[in-house]
Amino acid sequence: MIVPNEIPLLEFDSSSPEVIPPDHDWAGGTLPEKCLFAFLGEVVHEYAAERGARTVETFETVTHDVPVYVVRGTDGAAAEEVCLVQSPIGAAASAQVLDTLVTCGCRKVIAVGSCGVLADLPENAFIVPTRALRAEGTSYHYLPASRYVELDEEPIAAIEATLARHGLPFVTCTTWSTDGYFRETRDMVRYRLAEGCSVVEMECAALAAVCKARGASFGQLLFTADSLANVHEYDERGFGMSSHRKALLLGLDALRRC
Repeated sequence: MIVPNEIPLLEFDSSSPEVIPPDHDWAGGTLPEKCLFAFLGEVVHEYAAERGARTVETFETVTHDVPVYVVRGTDGAAAEEVCLVQSPIGAAASAQVLDTLVTCGCRKVIAVGSCGVLADLPENAFIVPTRALRAEGTSYHYLPASRYVELDEEPIAAIEATLARHGLPFVTCTTWSTDGYFRETRDMVRYRLAEGCSVVEMECAALAAVCKARGASFGQLLFTADSLANVHEYDERGFGMSSHRKALLLGLDALRRC
């Protein structure tokens, strides 16, 4: 049923089947239950090569290919397999990939990636979002309109327990998911900070919405990169690059606890 609205983005189809289902050209078989969905660049491919991961399918796009790895844990032959994917950037592109993964078997998803800070937070600090403000567009195609989407308790608890076990400090937060990288204006940064958002990224709300709509669980581990805390002087810092390998391993560890 179509829920009409004057604003097209807020019009929602609650029941009609998709013309193109997420698994319409999938040939990779049923995927493992657990998935690490990463925004970590070459670290993902390097780790997959080190672990002898299988490439079970490849998303072929006009601009680049996205391999879907299945990797076995470090506990020997009996260790469970997990799906490992380096996602494209942005809500729409990443949601398209994740929707296929969930449809093809992944039911417990943890995403790992960097975020910008709105508050005065150091670089390479770990953040566990508990909800995402839906300022991107993709989530509205999966869930009815609302201001926030909540992340799931089980993966949040697994991420927090993993960080605690490794003696790593962290904070929980509300994250601002936005499509408009160059529209994080000075007043908007202040506005989001005032309503409780301490970090900003581009995908969390969309990925949480995909999982919620498809019946999978979703949590995310973020690490701080650039800073918008001083709205008069943007600071790229090191973009959190030194945290990529550590975040990958922490995400895999947390996934095993789900």
